[in-house]
Amino acid sequence: MSDALSPQPMTPNAAPVQAGPVAGARIIAITSGKGGVGKTFVSANLAAALTRRGQRVLVLDADLGLANLDVVLNLHPKITLHDVFTGKARLEDAIIKAPGGFSVLLAGSGMVEYSRLTPEVRNQFLSVIQALTPQYDVVLLDTGAGISDVVLFSVSLASEVLIVATPEPTSLTDAYAAIKVLAMQQQRQHVRMVINQAARPGDGRAITSQLQQVLDRFVSTQSGRPVRLIHMGDIPVDPSVRDAVMRRQLLLVNTPGCPAALAISQLANKIETALLTPTA
Repeated sequence: MSDALSPQPMTPNAAPVQAGPVAGARIIAITSGKGGVGKTFVSANLAAALTRRGQRVLVLDADLGLANLDVVLNLHPKITLHDVFTGKARLEDAIIKAPGGFSVLLAGSGMVEYSRLTPEVRNQFLSVIQALTPQYDVVLLDTGAGISDVVLFSVSLASEVLIVATPEPTSLTDAYAAIKVLAMQQQRQHVRMVINQAARPGDGRAITSQLQQVLDRFVSTQSGRPVRLIHMGDIPVDPSVRDAVMRRQLLLVNTPGCPAALAISQLANKIETALLTPTA
């Protein structure tokens, strides 16, 4: 096995790492302004849809303190990212296959020491990302919600950001706050959006347009141009989603023909076309 995949010793006074997109696989951070909007559900099912399209996909549970990707996928890992960070296990031993055929790297839940971004956590996380990216076509970072330093650092490693929001005012207010921080602190020129639990066709595009108007008025990047929102699609309200979540199964495995599953497949198609298809 490559030494790059073995635990690297960390010095207590390691210098902070300057964040920035990591070379290699296309890294997409899937994040949200608030919790409970279906971010992890989207991450897992999008990974399954991309895998069906022939992509080599890894989902990394980047919610280091409150990980729940294992719950969504009904997995019971013996080794987690915590074990890699502490040097108890090698990185390749922590990567397992999910039911949808993609790879996952799960984080331990309730790890208070990873709820804040110390230099050690920052460097360990960056080292893991750098070791993994050469092996996959796309790495999805299922981040925590909000704008904590851990979330923002995880997002900073990605070349693309996908914000998951629902039509509720609280979700959209927090999504706006997250986009504002990404534009001003990370100088993001564009952010991609998917609206989950959309009641009617076209709702997501209208919501994205409204958010864009607010951003145009109040937020600009260092270049002086407003951050641009790219609407990637809507996932409709669908009772099959709740059924799959309660069964702890992937929607694309449980009911692949339902409206929400078809919408996620369309999202995967857009992402593959826009981000994963080599240009001449």
